Amino acid sequence: MTSPSSVYGDQVRANYRRLSQAIPGFRPRREQNFLVAEIGKVLLGRHDPGRRILVAEAGTGIGKSLAYLQAAIPWARLNHKTLVISTATLALQEQLVGKDLPLFQPHCQPPFHFVLAKGRARYCCAHRLQALAEGQGQLGLFEAAGELTPAQQAQVAELWQALAGQRWAGDRDSWPAPIDDGLWQQLQTERHSCQPQLGHGHCPFHRARAELERADVIVANHALLLADLAMGGGVILPEPEQCLYVLDEAHHLPHIARDQGSARLALGQGRRALEQFNKQLPALAALLDEEGRRALDLLQQALQQLIPSLNRLYQALQGEVRQGRLTPDEQGCLRFAAGELPPLLEQGLGTIKEEQKTLRRALDRLQGQLAEGLKRQPGNGALASAMAAVGLQQLHGEQAAALCELMQKPAGPRHTPPARWLECQRQDIILCATPLAVGHLLEQWCWSRAAAVIMVSATFTALNDFGYFRRAVGLRADDGSHYLRLNSPFDYGRSHLIIPPLAGEPTDPGFDDLLAEEIPRWLEGQAASLVLFSSYRQMNQVAEALRRRGLSLLVQGEAGRQALLTLHRMKCDGGQPSVLFGTGSFAEGLDLPGHYLTNLIITKLPFAVPTSPVEEAMAEWITLCGGNPFMQLTVPEASRKLVQACGRLLRTETDQGRIVLLDRRLLTRRYGRALLDALPPFHRQTGRPG
Repeated sequence: MTSPSSVYGDQVRANYRRLSQAIPGFRPRREQNFLVAEIGKVLLGRHDPGRRILVAEAGTGIGKSLAYLQAAIPWARLNHKTLVISTATLALQEQLVGKDLPLFQPHCQPPFHFVLAKGRARYCCAHRLQALAEGQGQLGLFEAAGELTPAQQAQVAELWQALAGQRWAGDRDSWPAPIDDGLWQQLQTERHSCQPQLGHGHCPFHRARAELERADVIVANHALLLADLAMGGGVILPEPEQCLYVLDEAHHLPHIARDQGSARLALGQGRRALEQFNKQLPALAALLDEEGRRALDLLQQALQQLIPSLNRLYQALQGEVRQGRLTPDEQGCLRFAAGELPPLLEQGLGTIKEEQKTLRRALDRLQGQLAEGLKRQPGNGALASAMAAVGLQQLHGEQAAALCELMQKPAGPRHTPPARWLECQRQDIILCATPLAVGHLLEQWCWSRAAAVIMVSATFTALNDFGYFRRAVGLRADDGSHYLRLNSPFDYGRSHLIIPPLAGEPTDPGFDDLLAEEIPRWLEGQAASLVLFSSYRQMNQVAEALRRRGLSLLVQGEAGRQALLTLHRMKCDGGQPSVLFGTGSFAEGLDLPGHYLTNLIITKLPFAVPTSPVEEAMAEWITLCGGNPFMQLTVPEASRKLVQACGRLLRTETDQGRIVLLDRRLLTRRYGRALLDALPPFHRQTGRPG
């Protein structure tokens, strides 16, 4: 009898054979084949049958996306699982959906169907669009339609006709013309306004959701995936137990998970929203029976308790700030050191937390009564609109409860406390909290539940070690997860890494002036250059100085990213020298192969200064635990970012050029050797341009 593993192996090999024969000039890649084999071993449970998790660092040029498609799709199909491929960037999503999956699909057995998953906010609500198109003044019982310009009115009519005529799927991305943000906010689908009792036959989001349920392969982004997992999984995407996850660009997971775990509560805005909602509640009485009106009374009583409590806490905090007992910084931010809250905030949140519980019970009870009414009167727009309004308050209540939970969460001796702070704005005080350690969340949401997880990236390791990433995502060295590191097949020795012996360092006061003197020397005679800066301020100051000398520059921020890159490529194709100036966002995901980039200048090591409350809190916690935040956080993260930045130079096997690092600390500081050793094996040299 043929074993499942041999059937899987036969399919992978047969698919590879068909694919290689169909691609003109196909050349086998040893590292790519090795990655396919290692993914297969993990999926088959050869390393650990109870922990099918792989963390694979695959250098540029390996072809990791085609590798994981070859290994993952047959396993998922044979095991009746859905393959969910999640990325951090739109560019990689477009590559997968527009190029890699269509390339592999004709040659794959078993066959598969793939779709792109998007969040609710990318789809219009058919009911709201129809209401706007018909000129109704209300989008719902409690929501007035905004004023539309003649151009917006014409676009709304066009959108509705296309949706009603089934010529448009209802998603923002597939409409050929731009849709104004303000208009789209009135049209987009929202979780609280989706009522099953209305039926979803004409809802663009739910039609797309039904398509996801039929798909074998779903392409999503990390934010959507983690939002779904945070809600328990199975809300938008399939449940984790039914999924094989391939997480590409997975080094982004920790900070996206932190964002998903964060919570905010605007005291002033929250109070005003509840007051407005309370004023509108009497209009509901006519829609309700006797039991429903009792639920409405309980809700109004809960609001009469919570609204004054929000106001008292807002006024008390405002008074503390005015009297100087609480001192926000210049940006209006005040972080609570070691996560310790002032007594008045602790007490105020305790009261709000209990009153929020009462409010949420009342909202749930009223929502149940409205749902019963809608069952008796299907299609009743007023009831559906009331459910949407109550649903919005339920959503706000969940967010407020999450904030209270994070703000008041006791810090155990071995547990990292959340970062906690407040932001003072002109008309409001916003309470904020973010978990610093998200590994336990990822373990709870995904690692312990998924059928299998394959994480890939070109930059997992920091200082040649997986430890930094492993700790950030909650994996342990001994938990059965498998780690793999595959170097790029590129010939790095043909390209040069140059560290000039400059007179100063980035921390010196005159470093900007030094860059303005030094950079032109390294641009002279070069056809295609990219200069990476640590800040917009420094980039713009140096750009201004060089333009006064007559240099022609393409500077990030002065035009859209794609427009700048298009102009750069046009100049390179026309034989004109081209110089791009960019900041950190140009150090990742920028693809300029061949003659489009031969001269990369990095002005400063990418050390992040802990300026955000989250970064400050993390550094503080490491210090309190007896550690060194610079060596444990700053240097490893700088190592990862430096590898990423240097990765802009070589994008294909035939590329070559040079990297100029204008930061002599690589040669003079203790950590410099470790940073250099983590870089690919470029031919290293010091000195001035010849």
